[in-house]
Amino acid sequence: MTKPAPLGIKRLEGIHYYVRDLERSRQFYSGKLDFAETWRSSPELEAQGKQRSACFQAANVSVVCSSPLGEGGRAARFLAKHPDGVGTLIFEVEDIERTFALLDERGGTAIEDVQTFTDDGGTLRQFSITTPFGDTTFRFRQHGGYQSLFPGAVPHTGGGTNKFGFEQIDHVTSNFQTMKPMLLWLEHVLGFEQMWEVEFHTSDVDPNRKTGSGLKSIVMWDPASNTKFANNEPARPFFKSSQINIFNEELRGDGVQHVALTVGDILGAVRGLRTSGVSFMPTPGSYYDMLPERIEKSGIKSIDEDIHVLRELEVLLDGDHHHAYMLQIFLKESSGLYRDPNAGPFFYEIIQRKGDRGFGAGNFRALFESIEREQSKQGRA
Repeated sequence: MTKPAPLGIKRLEGIHYYVRDLERSRQFYSGKLDFAETWRSSPELEAQGKQRSACFQAANVSVVCSSPLGEGGRAARFLAKHPDGVGTLIFEVEDIERTFALLDERGGTAIEDVQTFTDDGGTLRQFSITTPFGDTTFRFRQHGGYQSLFPGAVPHTGGGTNKFGFEQIDHVTSNFQTMKPMLLWLEHVLGFEQMWEVEFHTSDVDPNRKTGSGLKSIVMWDPASNTKFANNEPARPFFKSSQINIFNEELRGDGVQHVALTVGDILGAVRGLRTSGVSFMPTPGSYYDMLPERIEKSGIKSIDEDIHVLRELEVLLDGDHHHAYMLQIFLKESSGLYRDPNAGPFFYEIIQRKGDRGFGAGNFRALFESIEREQSKQGRA
């Protein structure tokens, strides 16, 4: 069977995040993550779209946050059904007409035709499509010198300087009650390929287990752009208690669980972020007790970092090739960060890749057990 032609994706440039409290988001991105606030919505755009927006940027990462102004806007419609969450993923493409034609030919459902906007700098061409998960849409954009972030956005100077060294979006992870429709859609409509998979149960070390959280995860990717989507679903026998299922119940539908952001120096970034007041998912000390043996058995053999520092900062490590590995850590879910259930179950991952392309299969258990502990602590399990 012939593989579908690539869509011409250049990168996943950002996310559009719908929130109830824009000022709280501003304090988080600018005040704690040290993102710069680069754009704000104009009064005219706010009146037209019935929402107020701001864009926070660090290197090649853009996060647009929008909060409702009354009823009828996209933010209000999303938040009437869900807690705060990711409503749109934004892709830069090489040729917008070609991308549109390929998606249309393969059964992609466009929300509008290709739209063209012009200003003194050039053009911006874009369109959006629906997707198989929840109320999250995909927007494709071709930049042609257009100076504004989007029509109706006005420049703003403020916020941070990216002192923690964020670089780009590494991957997006989403949770589904059943992920097969998304996998088929990614393959046959977007032209992605399967890259990686894992299946486990957080308590399967105990054959007499009474509780736990099972999951299956399959990663799809676009090799041309290195755009990656990890997709999770709950697994029996404790489907209902799976933290994937709990996520879906809290979000009230399928959707984006987390977005991974790359950094050049994760140890320095995490140390600085902790000082800045950012909270991370906790990792038990037993993880680091076993880490030297895991490093030896995995084939990594040696690492540049001191394990005592990894333990101190609670950074996770994984890989399976000689001196090729990845370092990662996960922020607390937004509901935990803000102590507000309406903030939703979304969270960020921070990752530094040192020759490893994988997804930390050895760390999955540590992450999901950590999520379960947090859910239990907050009375959500």
